[in-house]
Amino acid sequence: MARAPLLQVSDIALTFGGDPVFSDLSVVVQPGDRVALVGRNGSGKSTLMKVMAGLVEADTGSVTAAPGVSVGYMEQDPTMEGYATLGAYASSGLDVSEAWKVEAVAEGLKFDPDREVGVASGGERRRAALAKLMAEAPELMLLDEPTNHLDIEAIRWLERELSQTKAAFVLISHDRAFLNALTRATLWVDRGQVRRQDRGFAHFEEWREKAWEEEDQQRHKLNRKIKAEARWAVEGISARRKRNMGRVRALQDLRAERASQIKRQGTAAMAFEGGQTSGKKVIEAVGLKKAFGDKTILRGFDITVQRGDRVAFVGPNGVGKTSLINMLLGKAEPDAGTVKHGTNLEIAVFDQARAQLNPDTTLWDNLTTDPSMAVSGKADQIMVRGQPKHVVGYLKEFLFDERQVRAPVRSLSGGEKARLLLARLMARESNVLVLDEPTNDLDIETMDLLQDLLGEYPGTVLLVSHDRDFIDRVATTTIAMEGEGRAVTYAGGWSDYQNQKADEVAQAPKADKPKVKAEKAKPVSKEAGLSFTEQHRLAELPGVIARLEAEISKLGELMADPALFTDHPVKFQKATDALLERQEKLDAAEEEWLMLEEKAG
Repeated sequence: MARAPLLQVSDIALTFGGDPVFSDLSVVVQPGDRVALVGRNGSGKSTLMKVMAGLVEADTGSVTAAPGVSVGYMEQDPTMEGYATLGAYASSGLDVSEAWKVEAVAEGLKFDPDREVGVASGGERRRAALAKLMAEAPELMLLDEPTNHLDIEAIRWLERELSQTKAAFVLISHDRAFLNALTRATLWVDRGQVRRQDRGFAHFEEWREKAWEEEDQQRHKLNRKIKAEARWAVEGISARRKRNMGRVRALQDLRAERASQIKRQGTAAMAFEGGQTSGKKVIEAVGLKKAFGDKTILRGFDITVQRGDRVAFVGPNGVGKTSLINMLLGKAEPDAGTVKHGTNLEIAVFDQARAQLNPDTTLWDNLTTDPSMAVSGKADQIMVRGQPKHVVGYLKEFLFDERQVRAPVRSLSGGEKARLLLARLMARESNVLVLDEPTNDLDIETMDLLQDLLGEYPGTVLLVSHDRDFIDRVATTTIAMEGEGRAVTYAGGWSDYQNQKADEVAQAPKADKPKVKAEKAKPVSKEAGLSFTEQHRLAELPGVIARLEAEISKLGELMADPALFTDHPVKFQKATDALLERQEKLDAAEEEWLMLEEKAG
């Protein structure tokens, strides 16, 4: 028997005082759905998700959730008024017996529940909003860019949690690896309409290209038909005016059909211009050491960056990636060691914090007041790679319209701010690009273009990113910053780093491998070696076991309260069920660890 949909969006239309955002749009989310919601920046993905969450009311149509179904939405900019700490906000609405879940999720997402709301960064507030949603565990989760402000470890933790959930979810993300791993269906928002394919994001580009090819063929046929009918109108209509007015009206209808077709938005006309050729050796660092108080960032780090290298820096948030790049650029001094630059370096920097943009001034002013872009005596022109260009024309190349040119930067979306920063960056000639989280908020098409441009760029690229797929497509070398001053150089991108790391773990002496419980250790047998997936699982199981043990400990502390059973029997039963469930998972994880350890032997 077919189950009722969790959520049904029927025939909605929505405008924001101008052109329609959607018209006659319908969406259905079924139990167990794992849906990627994709589309260009500005296509309305986030707006549609807010309509599904009931936060934005459509002009017409209806949004209906199944009776008793809870729908949770991860807020992009959560309002935390009235809450002293991030943990107080994240646990609001939870039973006392379930408050422990916030601490467990906070550990995976890497935020401090005791952090005061007033001093928390935007990224910390977003992580608290995600933790709140994960702890509440609704039947349907609506997740808008949940991986923004997460490092790779936290992204992989979230990926594991979502892969194991029984809840349905709709997911907006720019992270290809994340979408590929999790989704089984795709909703494509395109020019006010939504199409659905019951295949995951891994198949999206093939589907999109086929749809666009069919659209182009239909447009070509329509244009040929209009051309033929127009020729007939010119050559033969005068002799048969009365009898053929129907055919004339049909021609008018064809032209109206063509005019009503919404043209696909093009890609930004982005380009990097290489400056003068740098020396073959770009940066040479020897014996770098750096500490902030008792926190060691680097210890004895060496690197030589050659012209044309693409070097990715990966590691947890706060491990020191940006600090290392600043030392390599000469913007910060190491405690020990030396950094030497090659000749003719022209460095351009994409700043993660968008500090190069003044939020209170217009897009126009952000470009024309930049001394490196100003054109003497021409207030409406900027210098673009050595040539003067009208500021409006240049911004149009980056998909900004004339209305936005005089708007303040603070009115832009995250993706639009990233495009504006790329416009500034690409106006300069350079031979060294420093890109600190360049893919945040960019849509898939713009990321594809950026990746292609980096592949053709004749200079050197230093890249900080948490996007595993982007690193794989761009990097030729990966610097893994693993904490406690350890930074290791690996050839290739993220996947190459993971493969080499897994080989190191497999080849390490037994004494160096993580132990779970000594009393359960068994003699190892000489069985076949582990596959790559098994090596990965063996490496992550100690963390899984530690997390389950921590959750069991917190539940035990909660149930130790004698008043819980007498005063709150329902909460006591929920805690008991949760304790039994986690104990079963712990037993299974320990057995799996032992089996893999034996096989590795």
